[in-house]
Amino acid sequence: MIEIQDLAKAFALSKNNKLSDTEKQDVRYSKDAFHSVRSVSFSCGSGEVLGLLGPNGAGKTTTLRMLSTALKPDAGSVLLNGVDVLKQPVKARQQIGFLSADTGLYGKLTAYENIAYFGRLHGMSEQALKQRIDELFTLLNMHDFANRRADNMSTGMKQKTAIARAVVHSPKVVILDEPTTGLDIMTVQTVLDFIKGLKAAGTPVIFSTHHLDEVASLCDRVVVIDKGISAFSGDIAQFKTLSDKGDLRQAFLSVLKGSQQLQQQGAA
Repeated sequence: MIEIQDLAKAFALSKNNKLSDTEKQDVRYSKDAFHSVRSVSFSCGSGEVLGLLGPNGAGKTTTLRMLSTALKPDAGSVLLNGVDVLKQPVKARQQIGFLSADTGLYGKLTAYENIAYFGRLHGMSEQALKQRIDELFTLLNMHDFANRRADNMSTGMKQKTAIARAVVHSPKVVILDEPTTGLDIMTVQTVLDFIKGLKAAGTPVIFSTHHLDEVASLCDRVVVIDKGISAFSGDIAQFKTLSDKGDLRQAFLSVLKGSQQLQQQGAA
């Protein structure tokens, strides 16, 4: 179980920064800071998959980076199986598997070497590491390029390697930032099947996406972030009721419309 309450994160603006007319209309800008995340709350339990939705620039990646301990929030709390992620980040990292938007692989290392390196950082024994990598290579169809250097991999190969690296230590929660972006159909299906496997094993999964078909096939819960605020947080059934015909696209647009109206009223 991971529980997030009122997360907030702002980034300082340079002293010489001049806001454009569009930026001046954005409620996230203050005189000296950009409030990327203002108030985000949600939870994800054992065996649940949560889809994080929102327009580009809504604050999804910043939120996920705070959950992974890559960024320190300005306010709010994150509890992972009772562990305070903000107060005990090192202990929390041992339980988190995080895939960022940038795979960040070491180009001169092979797929196997990239994953093994991170497994050793987590203190895994060589025997356990070998067994786990073999398991992941089978689940993600990676055996054919196990010894290929990252510099010579396709986009799909790199993404599979990055996912395997993120979960090599069998984390208690998995956080994925747009894991299927730019992948071909077969690779997308492999990634989605892998997420289903995590769900079946009882591992909570939080992933951001722009693909509502992925939400329909995978997700138990949905969170919509708009301008740094969780405009909707609930189960997939509740989300579908926001559209007359249960259409996810219309439900998503309905949430955004309501959020924008509320924020306009608040600014008035």
